[in-house]
Amino acid sequence: MDRLDAMLIFLSVVDKGSLVAASRALGRSPATVTRAVTLLEQRSGERLLHRSARRVRLTDSGERHAAVYRSVLAELSEVEDADKRGIKNDSALSGSFAITAPDLFGRLKLLPVVEDFLAEHPLVRARVLLLNRIVNLVDEGVDMAVRLAPLPDSGIVAVRLGEVRRLVCASPGYIARCGAPQTPAELRAHACLGEDEAKERELWQFVDRGSPRQRAISVAVQPRIALNGAVAAIDAAIRGNGICRARCYQVIEHLAAGRLVRVLSAFEPGPIPVNLLFHRVPRRNRVLRAFIDYATPRLRAELTAIAAAMV
Repeated sequence: MDRLDAMLIFLSVVDKGSLVAASRALGRSPATVTRAVTLLEQRSGERLLHRSARRVRLTDSGERHAAVYRSVLAELSEVEDADKRGIKNDSALSGSFAITAPDLFGRLKLLPVVEDFLAEHPLVRARVLLLNRIVNLVDEGVDMAVRLAPLPDSGIVAVRLGEVRRLVCASPGYIARCGAPQTPAELRAHACLGEDEAKERELWQFVDRGSPRQRAISVAVQPRIALNGAVAAIDAAIRGNGICRARCYQVIEHLAAGRLVRVLSAFEPGPIPVNLLFHRVPRRNRVLRAFIDYATPRLRAELTAIAAAMV
């Protein structure tokens, strides 16, 4: 068994979550799968997987090695794909990448950038996962992620794209009918629109900028309508059914058109950082490097324009 074959088997174990599932998916014997993992662990001198009867999970060293293996195999696939297509121009990009982002940010901001990049590079393919959860880049075979949150320390590279704000909005019609809350506590007397239908109450966060230490304020609101996402809550607010919370990029066009207005702007919490994350090794991959270089200034420009409109 050569090392590349062992890498393929190892990544299948990671993706499938067990040695047995990987052997079934690959049509290889369990002994062969075990031997591949053992070979890589012997070559690295480190344990790469924590094994149990039913599941496996990566060690810290295993996460680093899995990222390297994916990068190496992706680069080989890129070269082979170019050969199959008969591509002679070394400057032509060919290959694929996978990226993830929160659903609405992905649809509104990231996907147009991906589409423009693919239009310029017709031999490149993309896999885009728009999910409102944290995606483990190694476990789920994803190259890059757009994260809207403070980042913990890790071995992942983070490129700062900008920041977004959490706003509270209502329609002009609702304000005319019910008035605008002057303090966060007054939200309890208003029809609030929730974005998590599983919760009877939602904790809305604010900051008292008038206090010496900018005291944090939390208000537990009981939604008049509990919905299953920000888009539905925004739509309901536009129709005059209550007050919603949203991130600025989600409502910037509605604010500009006058369909919504900001309320409690003096109590808005601090900005949320937006970063593009990726492992160090995949930057050797021409396709990933090209997309990162292409997407970063465009997403920064989008977020800068939104921030300027929020002043």
